[in-house]
Amino acid sequence: MSGHLPVMLAEVLDTLAPRAGARYLDGTFGGGGYTDAILSAADCAVWAIDRDPDAIARGADVALRHPGRLHLLEGGFGDMLNLVHGAGITTLNGVVLDLGVSSFQIDDPSRGFSFRSDGPLDMRMARSGETAADLVNNLPEAELADVIYTYGEERLSRRIAKAIVAERALAPITTTLQLAGIIRRVVPQDRSGIDPATRSFQALRIRVNDELGQIERALAQAAELLAPGGRLAVVAFHSLEDRLVKRFMTEATGRAPSPSRHDPRGLSSRPDAAFDLITPKALRPGRAETDANPRARSARLRAMTRRQERSPAP
Repeated sequence: MSGHLPVMLAEVLDTLAPRAGARYLDGTFGGGGYTDAILSAADCAVWAIDRDPDAIARGADVALRHPGRLHLLEGGFGDMLNLVHGAGITTLNGVVLDLGVSSFQIDDPSRGFSFRSDGPLDMRMARSGETAADLVNNLPEAELADVIYTYGEERLSRRIAKAIVAERALAPITTTLQLAGIIRRVVPQDRSGIDPATRSFQALRIRVNDELGQIERALAQAAELLAPGGRLAVVAFHSLEDRLVKRFMTEATGRAPSPSRHDPRGLSSRPDAAFDLITPKALRPGRAETDANPRARSARLRAMTRRQERSPAP
């Protein structure tokens, strides 16, 4: 697992509390850090999903260390229900999701995720479908601006889209440094020190991989798969992800605000919540971890558990 540091690993293990004979799902296998730790913590089994074929290939080493207990499934975690059912599994004791892009993908220039080194403008996690270059060179200016604003929360999205459209009229934009250079020319460096291209690259990556749609589907399906007492732990890295996770868990645990008294929905009683929050507030990584791994700084861990089934009254 060289080059890969699983974020908030101790907190994730403490949340999942792996036990012998239980079944767990790592919905974002990546470098296998969570999976390896879960399998090392207890004599359990893990089903691990990743849509990146490179990640599935890396899983062979982890499988060798835990013979017969790791089952790799290639696909998106937003399709986990079909993938897990196809493997003959109907319930799980725990699910972990580590959202966003993996270190392996960022650090490989040929994947086109990073603006810090030159590579093809790709950004596809699954190595299939529409690329970032396709979006940058073909989307109408207004739609491109909307993508950058919505998924990157970039207030200068219109200025960036206009600059991209002007540049692509001269020649196609095909590399990461070419795109980053266009953005840096029109977006001033701010006091935070964050590269001006950061938010636009995030936006394109999210759009290329339908990341928010994947997350929404995965959360609902993970909840459906959890057995009584089963736990869902999710590590998010930016506000768009974290808001989805927070909203989902708030609703699933019955903590959503009541409708207005003028709202007809307020007249009907709410069903009993099937889940309890493990983390009333998101957990954050400790100082030692962020010093050792700066990429962990923005991480937030949220978790919930399915309530134990009540015994029928005598």
